[in-house]
Amino acid sequence: MTTLVTGGTGYIGAHVVSQLIARGDDVVVVDDVITGDAARIGEVPLVRTDLASADARGVVERVIRDHGVDRVIHFAARKQVGESVERPVWYVQQNVGGLVHLLEAMEATGVEQLVFSSSAAVYGLSDDTGLISEDAPTRPINPYGESKLAGEWLIAAQARAGRLRATSLRYFNVAGCGEVRLADKLALNLVPMVIERLLRDDAPRVFGADYPTPDGTCIRDYVHVVDLAEAHLLALDHLATGESLSPVYNVGTGLGTSVLEIIDAVRTASGRDLTPVIEHRRPGDPPQLVADVRRIRRELGWEATRNVADMASSAWQAMAQRAGAVSRAQLQGHSECSSSRRCP
Repeated sequence: MTTLVTGGTGYIGAHVVSQLIARGDDVVVVDDVITGDAARIGEVPLVRTDLASADARGVVERVIRDHGVDRVIHFAARKQVGESVERPVWYVQQNVGGLVHLLEAMEATGVEQLVFSSSAAVYGLSDDTGLISEDAPTRPINPYGESKLAGEWLIAAQARAGRLRATSLRYFNVAGCGEVRLADKLALNLVPMVIERLLRDDAPRVFGADYPTPDGTCIRDYVHVVDLAEAHLLALDHLATGESLSPVYNVGTGLGTSVLEIIDAVRTASGRDLTPVIEHRRPGDPPQLVADVRRIRRELGWEATRNVADMASSAWQAMAQRAGAVSRAQLQGHSECSSSRRCP
């Protein structure tokens, strides 16, 4: 079988490509490589195109036919919340328009299996302080989250029409690294943001320490990127058997970690002192967002096996080595995490 991975040069997509190749699958990547890095996927065939462009459908159809594609994992999308607020029409054009072109190409070539990269952003500001299930209200608060929810709706409609077998994975907070070359190079999430500031000898910032949580800082569900990649392959394999999967699955650990606990994990991983600067709350940050992961455990048999210490350690090792802040001798034996069940 050949898998088409859109957005496969990105942080998460490249981890999935790496796992597909490691188990002997044939893979082809379609990506505009604007925020990705082609070096992450090595010799894997790469077709550079913007899925939202006018000629994208034809390009994808040719890729599917030329490479004998049987199934698709769709990551390609814009994902900066602030940018989506500033450019909402463009975000819909990119994220929903790109998906439309992909689905048109799949329908034209008879490819029916799809795993869609969605997001917990579809839940918006949940007022539920417990675990958030897939049945919770979806009330995204920005165009990015709205574009992901619209993508889920479109895929579900195509499936109801009998033209697709698919599922959407709603990620919570992704962190960690499987190999140094796959490291997250965009400091848009908490763990890489803390590490980036540490490497610049700057104090990490904490936005609000007066929330109704044990240490006063926001609590989130963090999942290791290698665990997340394994969830994609498992969903793909279930689709290949002809199973009808649930339309959506949460992907997280079901455990909450506070901002201060993340900073402490990075402190332990780096061996460096970290004294955060406490600032005012940011508008719209709910005190707690933690996934209910019982559905994916029950139906797909998936469960995260790596913890926050693994995420902080693997991310620190990768980012520090890339920045030249730590010698290769110090990191020997720690640059490869995806070959074992637990990162060092």
